[in-house]
Amino acid sequence: MNAALFSSKKMDYCTPQAFFDALNREFHFTLDAAATAKSAKCPAYYTPETDGLKSPWKVAEGAVFCNPPYGREVGKWVRKAYEEAQGGATVVLLIPARTDTTYFHDYIYGKAEIRFIRGRLRFTDEEGNAYAPAPFPSMVVVYNGEKEVQT
Repeated sequence: MNAALFSSKKMDYCTPQAFFDALNREFHFTLDAAATAKSAKCPAYYTPETDGLKSPWKVAEGAVFCNPPYGREVGKWVRKAYEEAQGGATVVLLIPARTDTTYFHDYIYGKAEIRFIRGRLRFTDEEGNAYAPAPFPSMVVVYNGEKEVQT
């Protein structure tokens, strides 16, 4: 098992390009809220230095994509996505499917559309080389502006 996938210290586990492209066709992303200069999926992006947790996400027309660093900090990213959506931003998160967490119940369940991913994603490095399948299931969480989801 690759322990780095559970860590917020390593930022170069990237969203598979074909997976991102499918979401991008639907949402037309303009901002990647958690990226590096090499991994950014959008022309506008935040890096660890520019800190997407402290920066505004509704900076342009279009949706926000966020595949945050996994680990103990992921809840902060989920909360930030929820808060930005309350301000009208459309935010799409790619995160581990951890339905037992406090952040899932406080900021996702009943507040966002949840799309569970069948199988395990094969994240890539910054050059596009695929790693082994992730050791956890993933989900896509969609915050569509101010709209809440009925459960």
